[in-house]
Amino acid sequence: MRWLTTSFKWLAIVVAAVVLAVAASITWFDWNRARPWINQEVSVATGRPFAIRGNLALHWLPPNAQSPGFGRWLPRPRLIANDIVLGNPAWASAPNMVEVGRLTFSLEWLPLLDQRVILPEVTLSAPRIDLERLADGRNNWTFAQPGGKPSPWRFKIGRLILEDGVVRVQDQPHELDVTTRLATIDGQAPYGIGFSLSGTFHRVAVNGSGRGGDVLSLEDSGDPYPLDAQVRIGRTRIAASGTFTNPATLSALDMHLKLAGPTMADLYPITGVLLPDTPPYSTAGNLLHEEGVWRYERFQGKVGQSDLNGTLVFRQREPRSLLQGAVVSNLLRLADLGPVIGAKTNSAGNDLSGQPPAQPTGKVLPVDPFKTDRWRTVDVDVQVTGRKIIRDKSVPIDNLVTHLVLDNGVLTLAPLQFGVAGGQLTSNLKLDGQATPMQATGTVSLRHLKMKQLLPDVDLMKTSLGEINGDAALSATGNSVAALAGSSNGEIKMLVDRGSISKLLLEYLGLNVGNIVIYKIFGDRTVELRCAASDFIVKDGIMDARTFVIDTEDASIGVAGQIDLKHEHFNLTIKPQPKHFGVLSLRSPLYVRGTFHKPDVGVDTATLIARAGGAVALGLLTPVTALIPLIETGPGKDSPCNALFANLDRPASMHPPKGGGKSSPSHPPAPKSPPPSAKPSTAAGSGRERP
Repeated sequence: MRWLTTSFKWLAIVVAAVVLAVAASITWFDWNRARPWINQEVSVATGRPFAIRGNLALHWLPPNAQSPGFGRWLPRPRLIANDIVLGNPAWASAPNMVEVGRLTFSLEWLPLLDQRVILPEVTLSAPRIDLERLADGRNNWTFAQPGGKPSPWRFKIGRLILEDGVVRVQDQPHELDVTTRLATIDGQAPYGIGFSLSGTFHRVAVNGSGRGGDVLSLEDSGDPYPLDAQVRIGRTRIAASGTFTNPATLSALDMHLKLAGPTMADLYPITGVLLPDTPPYSTAGNLLHEEGVWRYERFQGKVGQSDLNGTLVFRQREPRSLLQGAVVSNLLRLADLGPVIGAKTNSAGNDLSGQPPAQPTGKVLPVDPFKTDRWRTVDVDVQVTGRKIIRDKSVPIDNLVTHLVLDNGVLTLAPLQFGVAGGQLTSNLKLDGQATPMQATGTVSLRHLKMKQLLPDVDLMKTSLGEINGDAALSATGNSVAALAGSSNGEIKMLVDRGSISKLLLEYLGLNVGNIVIYKIFGDRTVELRCAASDFIVKDGIMDARTFVIDTEDASIGVAGQIDLKHEHFNLTIKPQPKHFGVLSLRSPLYVRGTFHKPDVGVDTATLIARAGGAVALGLLTPVTALIPLIETGPGKDSPCNALFANLDRPASMHPPKGGGKSSPSHPPAPKSPPPSAKPSTAAGSGRERP
């Protein structure tokens, strides 16, 4: 048996000697003699011109314990090649895809038998890399042999080290052309390389700078790669600081992200997420990414003068990605809500070009079009809460709650709820962006709006008490607020069945000059408001007053006419009918004419001149008889409040959009008001509820 042991010993020594001899011969071999053969084989394998034009040398590395099979026992060759060039396909704009001053890489042996090239680590010194993709999808990083067949060789790089170079990326499908310049930095651990970039994205300027780790793992090895960067894309400023583990999938990404710009609409071509054309904004939060889910957590920021905070989650899915979350504003400026309804902001525009569409002179309703083509790119399910509204004193809005849902181009706000004048405005809106033009349906409910708070800047309303309730149901077609209003159909109803109103306000409406003087001297008082009711039918953008009456113990005031939403024009006549004797009454119908931009409120001149002329003529006879035309005998009658309330108590109904076929509210109509009392309140401003 001893001889057998001795034989194996000598056999092992011989094998080891052969391996060492081969290794020595490989090490001492002048590898520059192999450059023509290597150039030829790599050119065939890639289908591109390839050349090592400088010195080529080989060194040995110890076996890699992580390699599978026999590979863990084999030493690994490490090659150092200088002045390397890899060409581009004929269609590319640059002659070469890669130019490297020095290339250092280690190689796994066994995968070569399966036509796989595995390079655990690659170092590129002074590289010049040009990556390019055409609009038809062709790119220069997919290798093919002559004839267009894909190369049978497969390449895999474990870790990449870049030292002082230039990388250019041209991607026509994304309109991207960016050049990044790299420079090695010392003494800034964990960062080992600095960079600066410049170019264009969607035809706007891109520039920025930053620093990253010196070793980038191209596999999902779990090793965090540090990054600290500041980039400006058009008007949007982005700052990110954190780590990720795989550049291909951005696994385990954890970044502190800051965004700022003149409008969030600029983020759409960058992120693909639809956002409104907001006032200037800034925000900061934690951006996390794992397995197709992006989370922007605990962000805080400002939009215009409004603060925003919350968490948003973006889920990548088919056929459309989904944006979910909740956003809360503790101080919400009302003017910053303009983008929600298409109103203009003070931003420079609503896209990257910075050219906003102009609002026509004299138009009040916003004409900016809704970009419904973008609505089908992403789904949205977001809760929005505004706890305190920053507003003009004349706009009595207190808070906001809404649930915004965008599903395959159909936008729903259910509910869109405001606190208004001590009461509540609740609406359910549906905008169908799939239709051309867009179709809209909605219901609105007004409950317990306080008359005194509704117009706080009007002195004569400060002594008025009572609550306003109302309902509306409308449908329309169009791609802007102005177009929707101009094509609307449906009904609008409002009523007040208890309360009080300024006596002086009624005297102004009746032009009772004598009483106005008296109340100016001795003060105003309130009179009981028996009822106030309005009932408009809306057809093709014309609001026609079927009923509009304000009835008190002293006067009955009727309003007739139309409001043209399409042309933004008033055509209303106010007819006061005092119920009691009055002296120096120039009672004459009032009118409201003109546009929404410049309304014209006045009196019926012909009636006023006739009554004043009669007074002058009689005054020539005797001063006493001159008062006769100005004596109001009070022919007004009590308005039929009960009948009006019975009509208004029916819920408002909408009509189908013109040319849009049958339409129905996207949500059930607002609950109707309880039937009013058959008798008026016994005291002005009584808090008695309806039975």
